[in-house]
Amino acid sequence: MVGLRLFNVTSGVTEVVPRLAQVEADVQGLVEAHMETMLGVRFLASEYAIDCVDGGRIDSLGLDENGAPVIVEYKRGTDAGVINQGLYYMAWLTNHKDAFQGLVRDRLGGMTTSQILWSVPRLICVAGDFTRYDAHAVREHRRSIDLVRYRYYGSDHIGLETVASVTGHSAVPRWRGPDLTMVRRHDGAMTELAGAVDEALTGLGAGVTRVQRKQYAAYQRLRNFACVLAPQQTKILVYLKADPKDVDLVPDFTRDVTGLGHHGTGDLELQLRSERDLERAQDLFRLSYAAA
Repeated sequence: MVGLRLFNVTSGVTEVVPRLAQVEADVQGLVEAHMETMLGVRFLASEYAIDCVDGGRIDSLGLDENGAPVIVEYKRGTDAGVINQGLYYMAWLTNHKDAFQGLVRDRLGGMTTSQILWSVPRLICVAGDFTRYDAHAVREHRRSIDLVRYRYYGSDHIGLETVASVTGHSAVPRWRGPDLTMVRRHDGAMTELAGAVDEALTGLGAGVTRVQRKQYAAYQRLRNFACVLAPQQTKILVYLKADPKDVDLVPDFTRDVTGLGHHGTGDLELQLRSERDLERAQDLFRLSYAAA
């Protein structure tokens, strides 16, 4: 985004100069009010005071689309301490699961509490900018960390750019478990197709991470853009964030599942039965990736 130049072409061509927030609280307030839309995270608490010797306040706490706990820290400009500060809070979080579970129970109910994905707690740092050292540092930690750069454009627009995204070591196992074992017994082709789907989704661009839940694998940038269920005997179901209204639906290939319950996230269902179906799905993959 630093290299992006934005122009208003309503009357002639006028460059819209990016700017930082006047104060850090402006960014925090905006993101917290629209956290699910902007980050794919359900907001839980602001300025959460932690109970430990050194104390501190977590800027924002939330729960992402896959049930992973999320800490969000904000800085108006560039601050070398934001990552270490966030990691300090992450350590507290993983050692005080009961406190977080109680917060989720109060805000979202017991069912959501029972589905918290503790294997991959996330840290999202939102700041005016990051250095190359910051981007290198997050890759040295075995944690799920996203560095997100913001810029205001005029009075009506804000841009978010993921500068670096690293997934914790426990977040990216390959397909495993009884479901895949059953498929292997009946149809090895589905196993091969599942591997090809994984390669296609992770290869869409930089910053794609994969998070494994029991029922599905989620592929995300900052937010989920695809969820893939464990292979069935004759097909693989993929759910995308693409708007079904923007897609020409094809029977037995694409389906609008808006409002219908299913594992994972996304309103467009793809039914993949062959490599040819996977080829047909590529444009839809890219459409959903661009929207995440």
